Amino acid sequence: MTRPLDHITVVSLEHAIAAPFCTRQLADLGARVIKIERPDVGDFARGYDQRVNGMSSHFTWTNRSKESLCLDIKHDQAMQVLLSLLKTADVFVQNLAPGATARLGLSAEQLKALNPRLVVCDISGYGNDGPYRDKKAYDLLIQSEAGFLSVTGTPDSPSKAGCSIADIAAGMYAYTNILSALLLREKTGEGSHIDVSMLESLAEWMSFPLYYAYDQAEPPVRSGASHATIYPYGPFPVGDGATVMLGLQNEREWVLFCENVLQDSSLATDERFHNNTQRHLHRDLLKQWIADCFSSLTTAEVEARLDQAKIAHARMNGMHEVWAHPQLQARHRWQAVASPVGEVPALLPPGANSAFNYRMDAIPAVGEHTQSILKALGLSDETIAQMKAQEAI
Repeated sequence: MTRPLDHITVVSLEHAIAAPFCTRQLADLGARVIKIERPDVGDFARGYDQRVNGMSSHFTWTNRSKESLCLDIKHDQAMQVLLSLLKTADVFVQNLAPGATARLGLSAEQLKALNPRLVVCDISGYGNDGPYRDKKAYDLLIQSEAGFLSVTGTPDSPSKAGCSIADIAAGMYAYTNILSALLLREKTGEGSHIDVSMLESLAEWMSFPLYYAYDQAEPPVRSGASHATIYPYGPFPVGDGATVMLGLQNEREWVLFCENVLQDSSLATDERFHNNTQRHLHRDLLKQWIADCFSSLTTAEVEARLDQAKIAHARMNGMHEVWAHPQLQARHRWQAVASPVGEVPALLPPGANSAFNYRMDAIPAVGEHTQSILKALGLSDETIAQMKAQEAI
């Protein structure tokens, strides 16, 4: 099948998570992604851990379906190779420090002169200008700057997200901005310069707590796995030692919850609980009421009552349960991909599309495609050997 980006070539000066996550999604849609890596060592995310048969968990996640080209771009011959690729490429993605590509002669303005149709996407912590431009930015630091930690965790302890949420947010906005720029290019014939900031990406995701604290109002409190403003919504212990996660969204569900789950219809009209504002104000009392009811029931019995009342609920799964999740299995969401350490399972991208199959090709070894890419550019075996000897590749 033809994929949406089969005709697109992406060159990426990338490391860690945000840019690789962006370009992997472009590869999922069929783009040819040439990943520029340091000679010998490659992307430093390759060394984060060895949890996937000796390969890094982060790298495994964000780098399938790519070609690895080792270049020391401070070497003149290596830079000429990169410029040759960019002259005909469609997209250039980079997440070096702000200003670094300009110092190398790879600013958006310089690249526009080389290739007016090129879409250039810069990903950084704080953006290409402003007083924070040159601050170092790691995922945890951006979670803190964007206010995420202020509303996440318990009243006694702020907590970061268990995954790289700021990197993911920036990677997603880079991905969608690139797709938009490619669509725009079809109309104008010209490329674009995209400036994506991790702070701005995560700040967008923080819009609910921002508006909740509008005009100096009190912000949402840290409430663990519970919802900060809707109740009951969150984890509740069950008599067999398990935890059930449930969520009520409206007054109709509250009535059904009282009648069918708590089996006490009088609570539905109790003035302390008759709307969400009151339930939120009296959440400690209501929490104890629910806990007392659930304490004599098994998980299966609680789930049966919730199903009968059509109340949304879930199990609090760990990673091993997600690997074996019956819904993911039933929808065939896992697929094997090749890698330097053998086949590994990978989740298909979200969104099954009837018109095409996602690209799910191998995770590359460091510099695996250097020789073939250089030969395709017309370099001789002798020149390639010379560049290798000079550590340009």
